[in-house]
Amino acid sequence: MASMLNYFGFNAPASKEDTKASPVRALPASWYTSPEMYELERRAIFSKRWLFITHSMRLKNTGDWLRYELAGFDFIITRDRQGDINAFHNVCRHRAYPVVEKEGSGNSKILACRYHGWSYGLNGKLAKATNYQELSDFDKEQNGLFRIHLKVDVNGFIWVNMDANEVPEVSWEEHFRDVDKQERYKAYNFDNYDFDHDYALEGDYNWKILADNFNECYHCPTTHADIPAFLNMESFDSDLKDGHIQHHCESTPEQIEKGLYTASTYYFPMSAMVVSPHFIMVQKFLPSSAKSSKMAYEIYRNRNSSDADFKLISDMYARVMGEDKVLCNNAQKNLDRNVFTSGELHPKYEKAPLFFQSTVRDVITQHFEREKSEGREIWPAKPKMSCNAGVSEKDEQICASLACGAQKAVLAW
Repeated sequence: MASMLNYFGFNAPASKEDTKASPVRALPASWYTSPEMYELERRAIFSKRWLFITHSMRLKNTGDWLRYELAGFDFIITRDRQGDINAFHNVCRHRAYPVVEKEGSGNSKILACRYHGWSYGLNGKLAKATNYQELSDFDKEQNGLFRIHLKVDVNGFIWVNMDANEVPEVSWEEHFRDVDKQERYKAYNFDNYDFDHDYALEGDYNWKILADNFNECYHCPTTHADIPAFLNMESFDSDLKDGHIQHHCESTPEQIEKGLYTASTYYFPMSAMVVSPHFIMVQKFLPSSAKSSKMAYEIYRNRNSSDADFKLISDMYARVMGEDKVLCNNAQKNLDRNVFTSGELHPKYEKAPLFFQSTVRDVITQHFEREKSEGREIWPAKPKMSCNAGVSEKDEQICASLACGAQKAVLAW
């Protein structure tokens, strides 16, 4: 973190000749348009970082499940018969067909693959594999669903990490220690909120454009008419933490009286949460390609709030999010024209997106150098084979020697 702050000049002493900070060059357009960069991000970021997803209240009953797709990964979160919450890749161990085909949420006592009838318990263990009981060397224990690391924080929010290692390479505490115990959260009782609705805005934009846009309000006065109602722009600032950004401002007496004050946190790489007395908004930027993403929203309502108080802030945020979609779409169009390379961002008013971009740069560079050193793509989310592993490894080695598909170009460092 200190190296990032030094890079931006936040910790550097002012010289006698010039006490003014200098603008900082942003990430280049190619990082927002390149399919190869997107695939590297899938390996370097989404395969092994902790991802803020949803709240456990959405899984109240045995058999409740939620399905999510992000950065090419399809996974489900379930509540099993013991009351535990689990996360798994939505991939049958037989022929890779999804065990859950419906989008969104649902309830089921068992997770069944429609392709060939394999079925799994809510804890991910293989329950039935038709005719496989006749095979002497078939081990049911080795053919459960691919498990994903999951954490429920002190406020009930769910995080996942797709790193296939028994212990994730990146710990939750490394980047998010006490993020769920922020001092400003003492003003809210999370037990008073209920899930109200969700919605999504799909667009032709890179996921990082969404993160850049959310993490600064330099554009707010000229773009969002609703913002002054719940943000005091004169005092808006951001605290840069290890793996997250805490946005804050000093609310006016009028905003406090109407309950229009917020605690906003961005969780690297692709999630944010806004907490207010009357509603909570969980926002996720779900990439599907280098130039397409979905802005997904989960809205929670304080059960003690009136309809008018809830709708006032909920509707304002919905309008702001719709306006952001237009901004991000148009920015991506110009990045695609190969005219713009990179802009200079303000070290104070845009320090949060600069921090986000610096984090992206560091994570990508580290993983790139590791792949370069080993001469291969490294997919942390890919589990190691246990049964007949030698046969599978030999098959993959043959493909690797031929540089299957795009791999040849990617690994020709």
